[in-house]
Amino acid sequence: MSRRCELSGKAVLVGNLVSHSNRKTKTRFLPNLVNVTLQSEKLGRSVRLRITAHALRSVEHRGGLDAYLAKAAEGELSLRARRLKKEIAEFQAA
Repeated sequence: MSRRCELSGKAVLVGNLVSHSNRKTKTRFLPNLVNVTLQSEKLGRSVRLRITAHALRSVEHRGGLDAYLAKAAEGELSLRARRLKKEIAEFQAA
């Protein structure tokens, strides 16, 4: 399982910790990933996703998973999230 948010696309960043004496030490900055179960109102079922805490706040701010996926760009979504977005769009069209 990769350390990447399925909705926002946030992933591991690599950088340096710099001490007072200006020594550099490589480090990894990990995203704050949480396992959540979100409810899709249009599909009428729940979906388990691994997303960042920031993305979870964004989902709640936009009014739910369906609204978030409608506004989200295809490039930042994971394959599972893109399939879910397509499924919701097909359900709305029908």
